[in-house]
Amino acid sequence: MTNPIADPGHGHSPAAWTAVVIMLLGVAIGTTAFFLDQPIVVWASAALVLVGLIVGWILAKAGYGVKGPKYSPKAH
Repeated sequence: MTNPIADPGHGHSPAAWTAVVIMLLGVAIGTTAFFLDQPIVVWASAALVLVGLIVGWILAKAGYGVKGPKYSPKAH
C-alpha cells in the first residue's frame, strides 16, 4: 500500500503569481525588442525580470507566500 504524497503547494500564492506575471511581461517585451533590434529595451526587459524576482521575494517575506500568515489557500 502506498502513502499519498502531501501537496507541496505549487506556489499558488499572491507572491508567486505577482513575480511570474512581472517576469512574463519582461520576457515578452524582451523577445519583441530583440526581434525589432532594440538592445536598450532588451536590457531594460532583462532588468524587469530581475525586478519580478525581487518583488516576489519581498512579497513572500511580507507574508504573502505559500506559508505566510497573510496567505489563505483556496479549496480545490
